[in-house]
Amino acid sequence: MRVIVVWAVSTLTMLALAGLMPDFQLQSDDGDSVTRTAVTAAWGAGAFGLLSALVWPVVVRALLLVPALVLGLLVFFLNGSLLLVALWLIPDGRGEAEPDNAVVVAAVMSAVASATSTALAVRDDNAYRRRLYRLAGRRRTAPGPGSPPGTVFLQLDGVGHQVLRDAADDGIMPTVAAWMGTTHRLTPWQTDWSSQTGASQLGILHGSNHDVPAFRWYEKDTGRLMVSNRPASAAELQRRAIRRTGDGGLLTLDGASRGNLFSGGADQLALVLSVSARRGRRNRSRAGYFAYFRDPANAVRTAISYVAEVCREIGQSTRARLRDDRPRVGRGGLYPFIRAFATVIERDVVVAAVMGDMLAGRTAVYADLVAYDEVAHHSGPHSRDAAKVLERLDRSIALIAKAAEHAPRPYRIVLLSDHGQSPGEPFESAYGLTLRDLVRAGCGLPVPRRAQHTPSGAEARGALRTAVHLPVEEGREERPARTSDPIVLASGNLGLISFPDVPHRMSREEIERRHPALLRTLASHPGIGFVLVRSEEHGSVVLGPAGAEVPVGELTDAGPLAVFGPGAADAVRRTDSFPHVADIMVNSMYDPATGTVHAFEEQIGSHGGLGGEQSHAFLLWPRSLSAPVADGGRLVGAERVHRVLRRWLRESQGPQVPLGPVREPARETVRETVQESPSRPPGEEAFPVAEGIAPDKHG
Repeated sequence: MRVIVVWAVSTLTMLALAGLMPDFQLQSDDGDSVTRTAVTAAWGAGAFGLLSALVWPVVVRALLLVPALVLGLLVFFLNGSLLLVALWLIPDGRGEAEPDNAVVVAAVMSAVASATSTALAVRDDNAYRRRLYRLAGRRRTAPGPGSPPGTVFLQLDGVGHQVLRDAADDGIMPTVAAWMGTTHRLTPWQTDWSSQTGASQLGILHGSNHDVPAFRWYEKDTGRLMVSNRPASAAELQRRAIRRTGDGGLLTLDGASRGNLFSGGADQLALVLSVSARRGRRNRSRAGYFAYFRDPANAVRTAISYVAEVCREIGQSTRARLRDDRPRVGRGGLYPFIRAFATVIERDVVVAAVMGDMLAGRTAVYADLVAYDEVAHHSGPHSRDAAKVLERLDRSIALIAKAAEHAPRPYRIVLLSDHGQSPGEPFESAYGLTLRDLVRAGCGLPVPRRAQHTPSGAEARGALRTAVHLPVEEGREERPARTSDPIVLASGNLGLISFPDVPHRMSREEIERRHPALLRTLASHPGIGFVLVRSEEHGSVVLGPAGAEVPVGELTDAGPLAVFGPGAADAVRRTDSFPHVADIMVNSMYDPATGTVHAFEEQIGSHGGLGGEQSHAFLLWPRSLSAPVADGGRLVGAERVHRVLRRWLRESQGPQVPLGPVREPARETVRETVQESPSRPPGEEAFPVAEGIAPDKHG
């Protein structure tokens, strides 16, 4: 009966469109009776529905060979082509449409059919559950009613503790506000010196972020430039973490990793950067696009939202220029498309995947939603643009919570972030030169007239490169030439300076013999808060304004680091112990009165170093779980957050992650625990997915 109703509504839709669009007809040239025209529309609607159900998934699976983002852009063309085929199948050749009209008609009919089917299922609890379970996983045996609860970890990338509180208090995130007042509790946690997703998520998912000094850094022993959002670097960092901990990760047993830089040991993967460089069947991450786009209604809806988001960004950036907002960075070029990818495509695919995981009854799910982080970099963490993104994220959270009502087991939903963002004018905009220019001037080297900008460290860009291009080989890394010129890298308001021609970490004395003015130039600059360098006489030292100089061993939260708050000294001391710490580590200034820093990248909302909200992330956790820390205690570092999440998984009637060590795999096989689970039946899809924006059965 439901199929008949959907068919009837689709037929009426096709008749209405034929009446509205002159180049779309369902009658012969001599004209037909109303009955004959209705029969023709029924033929066309039925044929289009069958083609959408049977042919579309096959076409989308074949198109996994093309870049995934291109698949999203082909949605309208593919859907219009199916409609033309459906019209061709009508007896007597009465159906006819111009190609451009076919695209419009197909999009409208897909949306109407999806809405009708969903509305009918909403009124029938059993039908709704059957439909969602069918989408969730046809080959998986779901847990029984008495199963222990599963856990979903939703990472809101870049949302700081204070930003979340303000959004809840101001009514921007009503779902979060309701949780904070009833079922959940909010706890802040302090990041490491490297306050960025690469370090935080590696520590959270794999229990170790040792030797991750920044978002990007140069390794002298290998000559490699490591960048956290590049597939080869992410795969190597994951290998190192597993080798150090002897454990596969937080999600090793029956886990799913969605939209993350790292797998966490999960065997169910979608849009995971650390495996995206692999080719062949073992790379299941790209198949995540198929699982979502196999539904033509999903594809059309997301494509329309993508175009709308591009237009929204162009409008917002234009208004910012007309208002002469300050600070402001360039938002042209590819940025509108990058933003739309992060705020629409990646969000829709990840949210749908999480819903599918819950409906399939998976034990642990960790997903990253990067939308806010990308927008806040360019619009500011407290901007109206960023607030609108938080509103849409709140709706996604509510949708996931409603999906839990239909899951075969109860679920606990934990919200968390990996870092915050600190506002401020970029270093170059404030002082007229980049950090690289300042370093070259301090070394007595020529400064180029045209500034060379450091590529943005936003996490969405790595995911977009993977979606747009075919995966690169895992072993390909950038290897800068070993010259005497310094390599200057930026990670938000954290700068790293390395001399590639010297095989060891240079000492202060060696640097001053080669470039006498460099350290003094950096430490005394008003845009720089402090400098870390190794000394042959005193060990590592922190240099600050007005000639301040404190050995790291004697460092406290007073002195040159007082402005950065509690925990800054320990964070600097820990990073100083890393094997691949740069010759010179530079942290920008921080003004506690305004909360601003100066990013060494072109960003007005930044993270990566010390100073302000970027170092203060959050955990919003169910009250049924044990407290992350004792009353009055502080939760510091991503590795400690990992231990808290492991404890919460174990509280669910026995251990959910392995307690024993994991044997280190051979490097060339990259086995780790990201391989397919041997217990999963052959042919199971990469992840189950429900319709990402279908309403709950209660509306």
